[in-house]
Amino acid sequence: MLKVGDIAPSFCAPNQDDVEICSRDLAGKWIVLYFYPKDLTPGCTTQACDFTDKHSFFDDLDAVILGVSADDTEKHRKFIDKYDLTITLLSDTNKKMCEDYGVWQLKQFMGKEFMGVVRSTFIINPEGKIAAIWDKVSVRKKKSVKGEKIEILHVDEVREKLQELQSN
Repeated sequence: MLKVGDIAPSFCAPNQDDVEICSRDLAGKWIVLYFYPKDLTPGCTTQACDFTDKHSFFDDLDAVILGVSADDTEKHRKFIDKYDLTITLLSDTNKKMCEDYGVWQLKQFMGKEFMGVVRSTFIINPEGKIAAIWDKVSVRKKKSVKGEKIEILHVDEVREKLQELQSN
C-alpha cells in the first residue's frame, strides 16, 4: 500500500485524444491524480464536473489534474463531450496504473463481489513523491456545522491540501 512520502509509481497511459501521457513528462509539476470507477455514472460525473468547475484554481496552483479509469479513450471522449469536461482523462484498460496505485480492489455491491476501482485521489509533488492520499473518496459529503448541514466537496479538500503543501 502506498503512503505519503513514497515515490509515486511511474505511468504512461493514453488520454481521451489517444495521446500518451507519461509521468516523466510531468516531472517538476504538481499532479492531482484521481482514480474513479466508470465514465458516465452519477458519482463519477459529479466528481469530473467538480474538477472541471475548479480547474482554474488548480491551474493557478500550477497543478495538472488527471482522472483515471479503466474505460477506453472513446468512452472518455463521450464523457468529456457530454459534460464539457476540461480535465484530462487517462485510459487504464489494462489496469496497470490502478494496480500500481493499489486502487484495483475487491468491492461489494448488492451482495456481489467483484474487482473494481476504489475511488481514490493522490497529490504528487514536483519531486515525484506522494504528498497526500485520499482513499474510499466520497465526492460530496454532508457535515453538521453549528447545527447546519453543509456539503463538503472532495475537490475543495484537494485544493486546500494542495495550497497547504505548496505553502510549506
